[in-house]
Amino acid sequence: MKDQIQLAQQDTLAIIQELLEDGSDPHAMYIIEHHISSQNFDQLEKVAVEAYKLGYEATDPDEDVDDEGNVVIGFDIIAESPLNAELINNQIAQVITLANQFGVNYDGWGTYFEDGSDDDAEDVETLH
Repeated sequence: MKDQIQLAQQDTLAIIQELLEDGSDPHAMYIIEHHISSQNFDQLEKVAVEAYKLGYEATDPDEDVDDEGNVVIGFDIIAESPLNAELINNQIAQVITLANQFGVNYDGWGTYFEDGSDDDAEDVETLH
């Protein structure tokens, strides 16, 4: 699991740097979406409950079909955070630990470009 966490964390600095280079507001609060998926809805539901207990929010689940024709259910575990690699990497470790505890997949994280206005944000970065 430690390797999985390190692999997921390795791109965090690059993503933050890309956002800042593109003009994203370095002082804004960001919606960080950690993507979770599984074919087992009951396990996903347990992850959502535990994530809520840890202070996260969870989006409604969506169904999709993978390349082999299997139905996969996914949702996002959401945190509001400054664009800080250490904080985001701590979230990654926490969410991967939770995902592994319940046998579901961690599919990376994403956030939105923030220009400092209150307009709707544009989704610009997602890992994995």
